[in-house]
Amino acid sequence: MTQDIKKRESLFSGVNRVRFSDFAIAFVILLLSLTCIIPFIHIAAKSISSNTAVLSKKVYLLPKGLNFEAYKSVFRDGQLTHSMVYTIWMTLLFTVIGMIVTTLAAYPLARKELKGRAFFAFILMFTMYFSAGLIPEYLLYKDLRLLNTMWVLVLPLSFSPYNMLIMRSFIRSTIPDSLYEAAELDGASHFQILFMIVLPLSKPIIATLSLFYAVGRWNAYADAKYYITTKALQPLQYLLSNMVLNSNDAASLSEAAAVESTPEVLQAAVVMFATIPIMLVYPFVQKYFVKGTMIGAVKG
Repeated sequence: MTQDIKKRESLFSGVNRVRFSDFAIAFVILLLSLTCIIPFIHIAAKSISSNTAVLSKKVYLLPKGLNFEAYKSVFRDGQLTHSMVYTIWMTLLFTVIGMIVTTLAAYPLARKELKGRAFFAFILMFTMYFSAGLIPEYLLYKDLRLLNTMWVLVLPLSFSPYNMLIMRSFIRSTIPDSLYEAAELDGASHFQILFMIVLPLSKPIIATLSLFYAVGRWNAYADAKYYITTKALQPLQYLLSNMVLNSNDAASLSEAAAVESTPEVLQAAVVMFATIPIMLVYPFVQKYFVKGTMIGAVKG
């Protein structure tokens, strides 16, 4: 009896600790979540609704008159499917190169033994605030013969000073100096310390930054607009941007696939086609994402 009474008292005491501010914060978080979820549900409903329902503005959160012709049109179009495969490959390559460069920069800057690390950190951080501008960058890429190649979309943005700063802070705050000293006493080199100690203990931040790199590259299209004119090298988001801004592109997609769908329905289908792949990545890195962001966000 006494144990039951104590349990009830502890339960009610926990309820009493819930304040009005907690409900207000939960309500704000709910509203912010809905602003992200509702547009996605709306686009998904439009992509599988009938042309008549979409044109008459009757589709909100639930599809009306199921119609998958737009998706058939997307998969029948050779340019979109090629662009999807090409963008996936480019994003994977970009993420791998970005994480290699970021790790090789963050690890030495996190070690106290590195002489002049403040100077090197300043040089890297300087690029966050100042850049040469679009025209000098274009001329540089032209001289390097990177224009109209996949590498102009991969190499320039493969290093992020902000991501390097997060990873450096994570390494400095998570891995104690005693581990480095023990490894050095055992005769381990810097590369052995990096691959056998630092990287295994840095899985949360590696998953987090990999997601940052992948999502950033997947959603980017401005650089393709400036540096790419060959259609075979245009990423999916660039095609999607053209389709959303120009309804004639959506109409031409419908004609090429011999499917009667309105441009608005086709745009919704292409948006879903371009969004779902990157969303499938989140469940695999979710358990690392929060931990890596909270720990790595401490600047130091």
